[in-house]
Amino acid sequence: MTFAPQQLERRPVYEQVADALREAILSGEMPPGSALPPERELCERFGVGRTTVREALRALQTRGLAVATGPTLPLRVVAPDALTTEPLRDTLVHLLRLGRVPLDDLIGLGATLEGAGAEQVATSDPQPDLTTVRDQIALMRAAGADVEAFELADMRFHLELVRASGSEALTIVMLAVRDTVSKALLSHLKSLADPRPTLAQLIAEHEGILQAVLDRDGDAARRLSGEHLRRFYIGSA
Repeated sequence: MTFAPQQLERRPVYEQVADALREAILSGEMPPGSALPPERELCERFGVGRTTVREALRALQTRGLAVATGPTLPLRVVAPDALTTEPLRDTLVHLLRLGRVPLDDLIGLGATLEGAGAEQVATSDPQPDLTTVRDQIALMRAAGADVEAFELADMRFHLELVRASGSEALTIVMLAVRDTVSKALLSHLKSLADPRPTLAQLIAEHEGILQAVLDRDGDAARRLSGEHLRRFYIGSA
């Protein structure tokens, strides 16, 4: 491993160490599954103390790039398929709570992403197997007045539909946005004295989205998916 710290900048040293390690990971210099160097070696390489190195390693874990495999074992670089949307979701949550990004903006972004995914699936040839998507509607019906079970099936419906588009980037960003705003859905449903009429309307909307996809009507699939998200979330926010 030949990476070296860049010239020091006017920001916390641990961030600069973390950035150098991050670049080594993303460039493949430290491949997935490999162990990060011991703390002592990192201290020597960067000319910093153990506290700085430990803060840098914690930053890598927070970013989802390294994972602990045991209390006394070195951190290891995560495999690509083990990466999660948590860092992106957490960033969106922080921006939302700090007032930097309005909830309506995130809802609009989610509607655009889910609409694009639905359109791609509707116009794909051959069309992918949508059994899992259809199963979520059955789970919504089976949920009755259980709003938590309904919300879970609702989330999975949209996730599986976008995933069927084959776009991993679209799926990752959509999931992070959905995770961020999903509490608004659940909170609103829990506030209803009788959620069943609302749930029945939502089920009908999901059926309409799926039917448009099955009919290969990309325009309708995009429009219905976007309208569904905007109408409910903006109305419940």
